[in-house]
Amino acid sequence: MGSRSRWRQSWAPQPLTPLMEGPDPEMQEEGTKKESSWEVIREWFRTQKISPGGSFSQSFYGTIHAKTQDLRLLLGVLGCPLAPIPSAHDPTLSIHIKDTPFQTSTAKYIIQQYLAATGCLKQQKETKNMYATGMVKMICCETEISSGKNVKCLGTRSTENGCFVLWQMLPGMWSLELVVGGHKVVAGSNGKTVWRHTPWLGTHAAKGPQRPLRRIIQGLDPKTTASLFTNAQCLGENRIGAVDCFVLKVCADRAAVIERSEGPAEVIRHILYGYFCQKSGLLIYLEDSHLTRVQTQENDTVYWETTIGSSIGDYRDVDGIMIAHQGRSIATVFRFGELSMQHSRTRMEETWTIDDVMFNVPGLSMDHFIPPADIFDDN
Repeated sequence: MGSRSRWRQSWAPQPLTPLMEGPDPEMQEEGTKKESSWEVIREWFRTQKISPGGSFSQSFYGTIHAKTQDLRLLLGVLGCPLAPIPSAHDPTLSIHIKDTPFQTSTAKYIIQQYLAATGCLKQQKETKNMYATGMVKMICCETEISSGKNVKCLGTRSTENGCFVLWQMLPGMWSLELVVGGHKVVAGSNGKTVWRHTPWLGTHAAKGPQRPLRRIIQGLDPKTTASLFTNAQCLGENRIGAVDCFVLKVCADRAAVIERSEGPAEVIRHILYGYFCQKSGLLIYLEDSHLTRVQTQENDTVYWETTIGSSIGDYRDVDGIMIAHQGRSIATVFRFGELSMQHSRTRMEETWTIDDVMFNVPGLSMDHFIPPADIFDDN
């Protein structure tokens, strides 16, 4: 991640397809591409379908290749998902609650408490950039398939270890390199374009508004997290384990989700929930739900709901800012149809720890966040 020329040389030109936030395993041999990412997803589940006699197909999990596909699915869902909405203005600026609905004004107060608890309100030195490294442990897929009275679980809980490096520069620029089980996922944003690169699907440019990386709002950047909940609603109180929390909710607006739709895949909604501890004021749980409707070639309608719930903890002081140093995410991909009795539910997990965090890294410039050359070539 050095000069502009070195960055461009590390990428081979690939045909651009929109960034997909759901599962994206490649079911064909390396180097061959499906025309649509949703064709890949459908094929992944089709290999696990129930046969007419009521038995379940085991061919997918009966090969070594299946483990690779499971890991690709896992990385596609939990590797570098984006937050539902773009970041808003600086949340530390003064707030105005006159003529604001009670649920919204309550949420603004909770966010101010969160900023105070993390040290952002008394921060003296402006944060221009951030660097973080960490370790991850990912547990591959377990799939439950149901068709009427028949229910069966497929897959094994195989574990893969990995690591990641994350760079961030305000406003809106970030870069992530994640390596797990011999697979490398690279993603980034230059403040205008969000993209992702995997060896099996090439380079993907995100559609819709520019949004922050979800991994950043999992306790690494309190200001960006707070900005997402600037216009949130307070749903009341709830408990996470034995901890009493305030629950805030924010939704992507209709125009934004329509802009993110791709071909036969229509994004219906994307919702984010934040659970803030009443005692400490810190964010301890984050959940988002993403629902997409897909029209198949057989003219059937299939829905995909991806839910990611993240427990966030081990807050430590880093240059006056409280940063979460560990957490656990559980993702569920639920596939169901309007008419079919069959549905599939795939579960995957990730635990992570932060090894090092540093603010205001000397020498970090905009050149570190230049997208791959093939995005420019396509334009």
